[in-house]
Parts: sequence; structure tokens; C-alpha cells
Amino acid sequence: MPLPQGSARARQRTVLLVGIAVLLAALVLAVVLASLLTHGRHEVSPQMLKWKDRGTTKNLQEVILGRCYNYITAQHPELGDKDCLKIWESLKDAFIYKNPCNITPEDYQPLMELASHPIPCNKSLFWSKTNDLVHRYTKSNQNFLTLEDTLLGYMADRVSWCGDPSAPGINYESCPKRNECESNPGSVFWKMASKMFAEAACGVVQVMLNGSVEAGAFRSSSIFGSIEIFNLDPDKVTEVHIWLMQNIGGPQRQSSLHSESCSGQSIQRLINILEERNFKIICEDNYRPVQLLQCVHNPDHTDCRLCTNSS
Repeated sequence: MPLPQGSARARQRTVLLVGIAVLLAALVLAVVLASLLTHGRHEVSPQMLKWKDRGTTKNLQEVILGRCYNYITAQHPELGDKDCLKIWESLKDAFIYKNPCNITPEDYQPLMELASHPIPCNKSLFWSKTNDLVHRYTKSNQNFLTLEDTLLGYMADRVSWCGDPSAPGINYESCPKRNECESNPGSVFWKMASKMFAEAACGVVQVMLNGSVEAGAFRSSSIFGSIEIFNLDPDKVTEVHIWLMQNIGGPQRQSSLHSESCSGQSIQRLINILEERNFKIICEDNYRPVQLLQCVHNPDHTDCRLCTNSS
């Protein structure tokens, strides 16, 4: 039996009102969600501008690709099968649109696998607080390789990068330092690369340390002291040669308080760690070939004349 006309209209109005109410509720929910998402983006971006380290290197893609192609074509053609485009994409994927304090080793694993290559035995040279000197030495003596002389290190040396959860996904203004957050893109990258470099070492390995550092030549908090030394393989590495270099002509030469020799406290700590891991150790003060390189910039200094005249 059909409903009276008035009842049918009432029912239609009820359905219409319910539909309008549901539509309004959906619109309100959409506005609230949009507001929350927008608010979140505005909160992220200003914070990303407050980090204390320099931002992502301008033209990062071009820099990385240029270095990669130069390394595998001009410097090490034997690595010509490396795919620089894939290497760049894996680096970008490790940090873009990500919170720069939440980077994990897993983020970089594809990059490490793509860019790794064998390190010849007896050529690994580690360093701490001797950045300029050690790389002047490897440029003049092709018998040794630092991490920065490998493909990974060469591409990333003196370059910085970090992401931002909001567009464009890369922060060019600032990036976090290690003391701001441990799991930042730079720290995680260099720790992983250093670990891989140490694991690949074989035969005799060298380490160049700075005996003119007031805090001591060997520091447990350094990359060498906290990562590399513990990832050397005693079954592959036969000896560790320590080259303890003093600055030429610096103020530390005037005070034994500011210099350290192979018998110094921090070096003895290093030797103890290495001996516990069953390595044979040789330590040499002012390794002659490196000291001669120092003297290129100070040929008339007393230290250099003594070095030149020594037998």
C-alpha cells in the first residue's frame, strides 16, 4: 500500500538532511586534515633552517656525477663498468625527503654496494688530524690510498647533503652537525664508508697521526679510533705501521707539552688496542718520506735542514 504523499516528502527531506550532514562532516574532516598536514609542513621547514652545519652543496647531482665519471674514466679505467647514474640515484634516495636526524645504515646500503671496489693489499692508508698532509702525500705517491682516494670517498669529499620532509626534499640552507644529532646523513655515510674501507684492508696498512695535537695523537672518539681500528681483519692484515708526524716549525716544537712521540700515552693506548687484536705494530716518529714533503713548504727551516742532512 503506497505511503501518503506527505509521508513520502518527509522521508525524502530526512534522507536529504542526512546526506547533507554526512557531506558537511566529510568537508570538516577534510579541512581539519589539510590544516594538520599544512601545519606540519610549516613546522618542519623552519626547523630545518636552524641546523649549524652548511647546507647541501649546490648542484650536488652535477658534482657527484662529474666526480664519478672522472674517477672511473680518467683515474681508474678498470672501474669503467660502474654505473654513475645509478650511484647518484642511490645516494639521492638515501636522504631526499627524509628527516636528516633519522638516517640509517640501511639507507646507504645500496650505494655502498654499487660504489665499492677492491683495495690492493699494502696500499690502505688511514689518518686522523692529518687531512691536508696525508692527501698531499697520496697525490705524490700512488702506492697508497686513503678513503678519500676510493670512489666513495672521492665523490663525497668536502661535499655535504641532507634532506627535508617537505618540498623540494633537499635542504640547501643548513644540515645538522654530529653534535646536533648522531644519525645525520654525513655522519652515517662516513661511518659506513670507513667501516667498509677498513674491512677491505689487507697486508701492511699504514696510519698517519698528528703528534702535534695537544689532546693526543690517538683519540678513541675519532673515526679511526672508534670504527676503522676495530674493523681491520687480523686474518688479512699482517702489520700496522704508525707514522707519527710533527708539524714543521709550529709552536709545539717549542714545548714538549704540545707534542707526542711513539712513546707517548695516547700512542701506547693505540698500540695496546692493536696488540690485543693480534696485530704486529711498528711506530715511526716523523716518517722520512712524509717529512720531506712537509719540507717542500719549509725548505729553510731548521727541522728540514736536519732532515736533509740525516743519513
